[in-house]
Amino acid sequence: MTGKPTAGRTTTGKPVAGKAATGNQASAGHLLRLVRDGSATTRGALQRATGLSRSTVGHRLDQLFAAGWLREGEAAPVESSGGGRPSTRLEFDSEHAVVLAADLGTRHTSAAVVDLAGNVLAERSGEMLIADGPEHVLDVLAQWFAALLKETGTPHERVCGMGLSVPGPVDWASGLVVQPPIMPGWDGYPIRRRLQEAWARHTAADGPVAGVPEVPVLVDNDANLMAYAEQRAGHPDCTAFLLVKVSTGIGAGVVADGRLYRGTDGGAGDIGHIRLHDCPEALCMCGSYGCLAAVASGRALAAQLSDAGVTTTSGTGVRDHLAAGQPDAVRLAREAGRRVGEVLVTVVTLLNPGVLMIAGDLAGTPFVTGVRELLYQRAMPRTTAHLSVVTSRLGERAGLLGAAAVVVEDLYSPERADARLAALGR
Repeated sequence: MTGKPTAGRTTTGKPVAGKAATGNQASAGHLLRLVRDGSATTRGALQRATGLSRSTVGHRLDQLFAAGWLREGEAAPVESSGGGRPSTRLEFDSEHAVVLAADLGTRHTSAAVVDLAGNVLAERSGEMLIADGPEHVLDVLAQWFAALLKETGTPHERVCGMGLSVPGPVDWASGLVVQPPIMPGWDGYPIRRRLQEAWARHTAADGPVAGVPEVPVLVDNDANLMAYAEQRAGHPDCTAFLLVKVSTGIGAGVVADGRLYRGTDGGAGDIGHIRLHDCPEALCMCGSYGCLAAVASGRALAAQLSDAGVTTTSGTGVRDHLAAGQPDAVRLAREAGRRVGEVLVTVVTLLNPGVLMIAGDLAGTPFVTGVRELLYQRAMPRTTAHLSVVTSRLGERAGLLGAAAVVVEDLYSPERADARLAALGR
């Protein structure tokens, strides 16, 4: 797992085009990035942005057109006051391929086929226990993917990648889950390879189709992917965005300057295992005592409600009680919000985010009220002066959309795009 992305590097640690990058600043992949982010969307604009000749720009664009990644749109406005022929606008073709995305929870999973613009083309969700282990879960997931793809009428050769959101720490570079407290049997398991194998079994009886490269699989923590999707969808101008997910466990995702911050080996944001000094008897799923998740998570509140005579088996059950206005659930959720707020005082002081988003099963008014009470009471006014505390915009789709988005951003980054074009012989 890499640390915080430095200038000119992707989240995987590989250099990308940009002011600090050392790679080819005018490759086809670099031109694709300029078109995708809207910096240059005509041939003339690409020439000015890169300093390349007209013929060289034309050659690079021919590579991208041949791959099916670009298309011509409507004519762009005339760029000079002297008039002239309108330029053809260049557009990223978001329909040339699809991404398969899945959001694995402890008890529930969602899967979808998503186009490259983030539109969900087909979706399925249902009960799936993460504790059943990776062999079973990944095989069922591959079956779901195959059925969803068939539902859209999309050939499996058009799948460019798979994105997987999981409720545990992930080493981004290797795609391995690392010591996950609530994912028994997943520690160090080769998720990428096993999902590729399961996918091949369910789409091509004789293995991968000749000439079709193996589908890449990207795996990340659920809070990270939710944060990435929510920041892009609702807060694109926020340079420091913090999402806290409170469901079975408690985790956080941080997006800084448009990039996910994962820490040294994927452990950034694991705030559920910060110790509370006054809860030494609270046993956490990680095996330690006094963790925030052992006191204020959906699992913890379910146990507390059951002890109070309100039988509850999961964070989802707590959410249902909250929706019904059950008094004990409302009281405990507010108290849990205050405990999480205690920890967030330090987190917010350290990160100075512009947006703090509360998401997950407990992200309702009682819990958020508790967070606000402690946060604004104990944090310095300077820290919270420009802070917005909000709830999820994308809801239960956030993890799915984040999983799809990181696949697209990775595969069509300048360096990866150039490598893929070379593999295609473009």
